[in-house]
Amino acid sequence: MNIHNLRKILVVVLLASMAAFSVPFAAFGQNSGIDIAGMDRSVNPGDDFFMYANGGWMRSTEIPADRTSFGAFDVIFDKVSKRTAELIKDAGNSKDPEAKLVADYYKAFLDEKAIEARGLEPIKAELAEIAGLKDKEGLSKLLGSQLRADVDPLNATNFQTDRLFGRFVSADFNNPTKHVPYMLQGGLGLPDRDNYVNTDKHDKDLQAKYKAHIATILGLAKVSDAEAKAARIYDLENKIANVHATREESSDVHKANNPWELGEFATKAPGIEWSQFFKAAGLSGQPMIMAWHPNAITGISALVADQPLDVWKEYLTFRAIDRAAGLLPKSFADENFNFYRKELFGVPQQRPREQRAINVTSGALGDAVGKMYVAKYFPPSAKTEIQTLVKNIVAAFGKRIDNLDWMTPETKAKAKAKLSTLYVGVGYPDHWRSYVGLKILPDDALGNAERLGKFDFQWTLSKLKVPVDKGEWWMTPQTVNAVNLPLQNALNFPAAILLPPFFDPNADPVENYGSVGGIIGHEISHSFDDSGSQFDASGRLINWWTTADYDHFKASSEKLAAQYDKYEPLPGLHLNGEQTLGENIADVAGLSAAYDAYRASYGGKEAPSKNGLTGDQRFFVAFGQSWRGKMRPETLRVIVMTDGHSPDEFRADTVRNLDAWYTAFDVKPNAKLYLAPSDRVKVW
Repeated sequence: MNIHNLRKILVVVLLASMAAFSVPFAAFGQNSGIDIAGMDRSVNPGDDFFMYANGGWMRSTEIPADRTSFGAFDVIFDKVSKRTAELIKDAGNSKDPEAKLVADYYKAFLDEKAIEARGLEPIKAELAEIAGLKDKEGLSKLLGSQLRADVDPLNATNFQTDRLFGRFVSADFNNPTKHVPYMLQGGLGLPDRDNYVNTDKHDKDLQAKYKAHIATILGLAKVSDAEAKAARIYDLENKIANVHATREESSDVHKANNPWELGEFATKAPGIEWSQFFKAAGLSGQPMIMAWHPNAITGISALVADQPLDVWKEYLTFRAIDRAAGLLPKSFADENFNFYRKELFGVPQQRPREQRAINVTSGALGDAVGKMYVAKYFPPSAKTEIQTLVKNIVAAFGKRIDNLDWMTPETKAKAKAKLSTLYVGVGYPDHWRSYVGLKILPDDALGNAERLGKFDFQWTLSKLKVPVDKGEWWMTPQTVNAVNLPLQNALNFPAAILLPPFFDPNADPVENYGSVGGIIGHEISHSFDDSGSQFDASGRLINWWTTADYDHFKASSEKLAAQYDKYEPLPGLHLNGEQTLGENIADVAGLSAAYDAYRASYGGKEAPSKNGLTGDQRFFVAFGQSWRGKMRPETLRVIVMTDGHSPDEFRADTVRNLDAWYTAFDVKPNAKLYLAPSDRVKVW
């Protein structure tokens, strides 16, 4: 399945290498603590801190042929992947019903003979339904029945889905105790609207390759007149892209706060037969739907009315085949890889099928696999130790709020209230989801994926009948990442990220604070970034700031955005500081809080020096090494265009905003990374 269909493992896609290439922890030079051998101490840290911390590693490390990138996250991924592989392979020996689902899902993905024998049979019913469309009413009904993708724009790296619309069920912006459905723009095959709109050589080349991909997929399915149909399909997608909101607009939660009653869709977005659409989507009983992208919904609906029905049928036929391509016979799967991985991200080699099977199974049945992972690999002692770190960094963040000289007592009180009610989930959820009723067969890979999609869809719809659970998790325990949930005022730190080199129980506290402490501080700070700061302690979207305080915060944010605008990861390609602002705020504020917590943990004493590095130097190097990574140029271009995160090198450069970094490394005004004290951004 292509990258747009993997909502439940978006963070896995971000580091999509997972099990393909095993690298021992010795790749970081030491059994515990920071990697001294991976540094390049000939580099002036004030000129290039990323290379100072990682230069040795950068020179000796190659990106594996089946990956988009390789770095610190991948080292953990490899260890977690080995563990997960063992659990999934052993699942067939268990009598537990959920373990059997896991075993059969894995087995079906591996059964290439069955996939080849079935051919297009698993999607023939869908293709026949598309071919049989007679009018726009039938089209509206079909589009509603396809409302599967569960896309979370607050936490996802990709705001859009290749379904015509995305759907997300979460707390109401204006009443966070209840769930509501959100509707988002979709319908594109390329990563972003700008890939269609831009006219530079790179995007023109990509557009041509995508048109060729469409024709190839149609040709493999023996669809007649594939070239002409590919041209019409691309033209329709181009029209859809032109009504899409931009990344920056999508990130503005105030522009997303559009509660539309179901009856309003017909007048605000004419073109689709909305009563048929919502009935087929299972949403006809809802009093309201939040229109995240109102202009796009209106524009796409108009296209449904204006564009010929036959073109829509061609488009939906391609979408059905392309969406399933990874689980169709080898010729389809190879073409899927060649375009979506090789062309888009520059990955030269497909991962072995067994390794893909592990990754896909872990993502598809995340809680079932996660339950097994936690039982074997995450003891209560690990949870307790991380909870202590979290508690200390939350306390440090609170003190930073107290010490802000520009913030009024009124706003400080509300900020502290939000911090005090923050739910922090560590390791795994308190309640696991159930898979009762899900049908998984050991020889039907595509059918399993489709049934799981419908099962997940019904599961998310069921949330509309119950109050919001502040402790609900949005990541699985085996996910190597962490997340802030503004609508719940909550954080999730999965068990898998709490491993070396991020967290090492054998390392000195100073190094753990610099690495996993920076990650913890980052997620805490998301509650107070440009987006998170718009939500109060209950998760409600409301302005809790005084005008003067918010103006100061906004000015600091704009200053940070301008700082990142200057970074140029590829010739002529600059970062978009506004697009990455939330992550950059969280990096600066999170590292600052982690530093304060580290200093407090030593009770006013200096952390010990080691390997010629002072305590403060070790803290910052640990942070710099947590962002070590290499990325293919093609992948880097996509990330810069579409992702809310800055590339790793520039995340390591966060240090240049902290006064303590200048003192630790005696950074002088003539250094390349030097910022005058007045130019260092202190958001929190």
